[in-house]
Amino acid sequence: MTTRKRTATAEERRTHRELREALDELVQHIRVVRRTLTSMPPHELERAQDRLEWLADEVWRLALGEDDGPP
Repeated sequence: MTTRKRTATAEERRTHRELREALDELVQHIRVVRRTLTSMPPHELERAQDRLEWLADEVWRLALGEDDGPP
């Protein structure tokens, strides 16, 4: 049995633009936190974690196709 990797078509990318943007923002945030982790004061680290959790929730919501935003 062979496994076929699914590749996103240009149409799929246009259709799921919000999800792609949210994923890009999540990845960018993770990269920034990773680079600055050792120099972050505890209050900034807590804020970064809160932002990470919010972004992950947003990605999850968009991936499920839920159109209404957070309450």
